[in-house]
Amino acid sequence: MSVGTLSREERVMLARAALARAEQRTGARSVLPLGGPAEPPAPAPVALVPDLPEMPVEHHTTGIITSERPPMAVPPPLAPILPEGLRRGGTTVVTGSTSLVLAMLAHACAGGAWAAVVGQPTIGLLAASQAGVSLDRLAVVPRPGLEAPTVVAALLDGVDVVVVGPEAALTDTDRRKLSARARDRGSVLLSTADWPGAGVVLTVESGRWTGVDAGEGRLRTHEIRLVRTGRGSAAVPRALDLTLPIGSTAAPQVEAPAPGLRLVG
Repeated sequence: MSVGTLSREERVMLARAALARAEQRTGARSVLPLGGPAEPPAPAPVALVPDLPEMPVEHHTTGIITSERPPMAVPPPLAPILPEGLRRGGTTVVTGSTSLVLAMLAHACAGGAWAAVVGQPTIGLLAASQAGVSLDRLAVVPRPGLEAPTVVAALLDGVDVVVVGPEAALTDTDRRKLSARARDRGSVLLSTADWPGAGVVLTVESGRWTGVDAGEGRLRTHEIRLVRTGRGSAAVPRALDLTLPIGSTAAPQVEAPAPGLRLVG
């Protein structure tokens, strides 16, 4: 089977099958199947999976999918340093703030994109939901183990944006092949750890928290400085002062308990 000539529907089927196999081996979990509401399991899905661990070296060219689809939009406050959004087929590094990563995922899902998080167990579903991420468009593989190259490759085939965390065991060779795969498939690859050859690097520098008064209350906002470096058009460093949460990522209001009830724990 030639992966490069498959339709989007066939690529989604491959991604589902590879993710299911990885879940069985690593104990991974997904919120819902990548295609939407739960469906009866297809017979013997593993038979559809090609020999993904032996990923062929991709040609460093722009795929048809990448050239035909516009860049993925980012939250408006990020426009000054990402005026063209997230380029499909590109690799972007975001370090220093999980909240910023979730804000970018929330904006992407709100625009109809599917997302996946691999090797980032610190991102919980509650935090993602409060950040505005649509959980029915999110797949989570917290600890892929030795299957990390296979899982990421399969998800890049069928998911719009894939976040790769520090617990995804990848070699530099794996990273080069996965960047080439993202470029060919037109997916956005976001890494929260160093990624050699990334086109854009967003580094969050320490900032100031607000919300706590006289030792009580809760942290509500985080003022940060975001620095962009990278290659090509991102080679000239730029900085942006930003307050998190941004845009639609503010935590939803929780309804007050009914009279006579008391919240404990």
